[in-house]
Amino acid sequence: MMNNKKTALVTGGARGIGEAVCRALSRDGFYLYIHCNQSIDTAKSLCEELGNAEYISADLTDPESVKMLAEKCADVDVLVNNAGTALVFPFDAISDEAARKMYEINLFAPINLARRLLPNMISRKNGAIINVSSIFGEVGGSCEVDYSAAKSGIIGFTKALAKEVGPAGIRVNCVCPGIIDTDMNGDLTFEDIDSLCDEIPLGRMGEADEVAECVAFLVSDKARYITGSVFDINGGWQG
Repeated sequence: MMNNKKTALVTGGARGIGEAVCRALSRDGFYLYIHCNQSIDTAKSLCEELGNAEYISADLTDPESVKMLAEKCADVDVLVNNAGTALVFPFDAISDEAARKMYEINLFAPINLARRLLPNMISRKNGAIINVSSIFGEVGGSCEVDYSAAKSGIIGFTKALAKEVGPAGIRVNCVCPGIIDTDMNGDLTFEDIDSLCDEIPLGRMGEADEVAECVAFLVSDKARYITGSVFDINGGWQG
């Protein structure tokens, strides 16, 4: 690793929004720790392509794996909590175990990573944390109750932590994507997409790089007076 470069950990960085964030931060000169779980080959290929990156495999449903990930990335300047998974089922049809894993990935892992990485940021009086929530964290989604609750928690976490660590020079912000053209929405039919686009004022799904550009801005010095904020990237869609 080049010691004179800023460093960033991007969870879920091998695909979708995470991959786009990694590309944007690499372009801006960051050395990247690309977290993955099952997409190891994809993460390897991305590291080889970018050149200034390494991948770390960790299961975010396992607190010990989260601890290991944090220890390997203890000195990062930027944490992007991007990894997420959805549960699209009626609320009363979801098992306790499935719900637990979803909350571990979407809510508890981001909180615990931040908790473990903050001491070094605070000692340097510099750092940025970006949490990726969702439009459903703001307005809720039918048949995505647990997902919506976890993403809403991420928004509250962002606002509270920003107040606590702001005096130490740490900025904490949140982005809330709407319907983005990624694998997570790969099950949507053409009819589903057409119906959704009719509801979106800009008339289309978003692209992963449009979210990534906002993240790159928020971790840059151009956003040095922005913290505790929630940025909607949804084409005007209100869910």
